[in-house]
Amino acid sequence: MSPRATGPRVAVLGAGSWGTTFGKVLADGGADVVMWARRPELALEIDQAKRNSQYLPGVNLPRTMSATSKVADALEGAQQVYLSIPSQALRQNLKTLRPILSRTEVPIVSLMKGVEKRTGLRMSQVMEQELRCDPDRIAVASGPNLALEIAREQPTAAVIASLSPETAEAVARCARNAYFRSFVNADVIGTEFGGVLKNLIAVAIGIVDGVGYGENTKASIITRGLVEMTDFAVAQGAEPETLQGLAGLGDLIATCQSPLSRNNTAGRLLGQGYSFQDVVKHMQQTAEGLASVAPILQLAREAGVEMPIVEQVKRVLDGTMDPRDIAPHLTTDDDTPQEERSPNGQLGGGGALRRSIQRALDQLRNRGRRPEGD
Repeated sequence: MSPRATGPRVAVLGAGSWGTTFGKVLADGGADVVMWARRPELALEIDQAKRNSQYLPGVNLPRTMSATSKVADALEGAQQVYLSIPSQALRQNLKTLRPILSRTEVPIVSLMKGVEKRTGLRMSQVMEQELRCDPDRIAVASGPNLALEIAREQPTAAVIASLSPETAEAVARCARNAYFRSFVNADVIGTEFGGVLKNLIAVAIGIVDGVGYGENTKASIITRGLVEMTDFAVAQGAEPETLQGLAGLGDLIATCQSPLSRNNTAGRLLGQGYSFQDVVKHMQQTAEGLASVAPILQLAREAGVEMPIVEQVKRVLDGTMDPRDIAPHLTTDDDTPQEERSPNGQLGGGGALRRSIQRALDQLRNRGRRPEGD
């Protein structure tokens, strides 16, 4: 007989690697989790074998997790709803979900890290637009969250952001267990864009890795990438501190250094000479960074923000730049030596960056202690 869950009933829509992993996080925290999988055979495997062998090989799922291929069944009685759907398919899925979700007032949580190509909207904006719901119901989750590591119960943390403190706290209480801790903030814009922008920098890191460049090049791109991320996010209304916390720097470090990162892998294939089309065919799961490059650059131009790293990534994707020529950290408008600037816009960024890195590492180590800024 299966054990009974002690927490709320929650629905997780999307049974890829991250959706299934987050379902496991919730179940291990005591929630009664129902997964929705588009393919009936995947729903059956999760429900009966407690496995998702395609996306999480070798991982046993909690017995309190169930699954269905019928979205109405997954949502019935749910007290929280988590969305883990590819960003470019979100709007169409929400059109189907609207009649069901509009009948409840439960929190709806985005686990997605992308922007819509056609509109440049963040996922929470698409959710608010299509569901026509109170934005206080919406929360977003982001942080250094490589799915397979978390599914193997390696300790990490995340940020839950919402305009409503009550919503953020309710989700954070549910999304925590012995190996996963959630912190809260009110900066939805910064938390979402941190998760989007680090993917673009991770593609750049993958490209230079595929070419064969070493750690100096990667460290330079990561460092300048954090400045680029912060400039962009602040121009969109984010708090700079958010980009120096788990949702920015923490996620950037994890995604850039890990072979488990889909965006890093996509970049590495580009650096090895594969075309954009070949990379898309090769990838079994969506690398959100590839779809986000163009809309992010459009938003950057509209805001007057320079993004030389992302610009060169786009040129590689378009086939107008040889990956061996990529060196976005060397790009300047002229030959005049420039002052180093930290992510918060101050000169002499070395000390500020070191403090940011130390804070991110402390957040990962001291999971029981609430860090500043998140």
